[in-house]
Amino acid sequence: MDIVKINHLAKSYGKSRGIVDVSFGIGQGEFFGFIGPNGAGKSTTIRILLGLISADSGEAFVLGKPLSKASEYLADIGYLPSEANFYNAMKVDELIKYSAKLRGKECDKEAKELCDRLELDTKKKISELSLGNRKKVGIVCAMQHKPQLYIMDEPTSGLDPLMQNEFFSLLNERRKEGATVFFSSHVLSEVQQNCTRAAIIREGNIVAVDSIENLSKTRAKRVILHGINSLPDAIQAKSVEATNTSVAFLYQGDIKNLILEIGRLPITDMTITEPKLEEIFMHYYE
Repeated sequence: MDIVKINHLAKSYGKSRGIVDVSFGIGQGEFFGFIGPNGAGKSTTIRILLGLISADSGEAFVLGKPLSKASEYLADIGYLPSEANFYNAMKVDELIKYSAKLRGKECDKEAKELCDRLELDTKKKISELSLGNRKKVGIVCAMQHKPQLYIMDEPTSGLDPLMQNEFFSLLNERRKEGATVFFSSHVLSEVQQNCTRAAIIREGNIVAVDSIENLSKTRAKRVILHGINSLPDAIQAKSVEATNTSVAFLYQGDIKNLILEIGRLPITDMTITEPKLEEIFMHYYE
């Protein structure tokens, strides 16, 4: 069963684009990535699923229920926005208990474990917290009630590397227990390391939905030519970076043609390697 099912969602903000055509499904127990550059439509899609804004057209189902019944499934969602704002005068432990009370659940034991693992001082006021510690508060509020679905929108901003590792450990533990994770990010390394499948969104449209393994496959090669500072028009390349002494680029054409053209250039050395993950995904964005 799909925990999230989206069919041709569209949303505009007057003359501004929100999303144009978004369709994909997320199965139970998946760690599903939602990838795209800033402004591509990730947050708009998530806000529609949460009932915070309405779509202009299309439909979606969350935990088997339509968007019109968002109030019936929100208690089973753990949502962490990219920027979380809280009541500054409240202490951390007060805010965490308040969040649990809003859901009508007793979460003291789970909240304490999460605070301990995230090294969160619960006696400080929200106004005294750094960005990273505010994000930890958001994580605890999103996870303490052990929901069926976690929706994480750019969740790691502000967390140091050790806390990022702990955060992903927590999410993967929950997934192994049967929960589903919907993880929105533009940090491709996070997606590669944690997600099994992903949807790629560009300018409000879904351009690919597949396993991380398949999305990472490409015929492109990363080529560095030394001794020159520009490429001839005969070499059709992407992501070209030139210095005074070398040119680096991605090449997806016939490798024999590339070798033929390189043979005509006054290069001093060359390197051909597999591209980085970020470079592989960039051709979906361009």
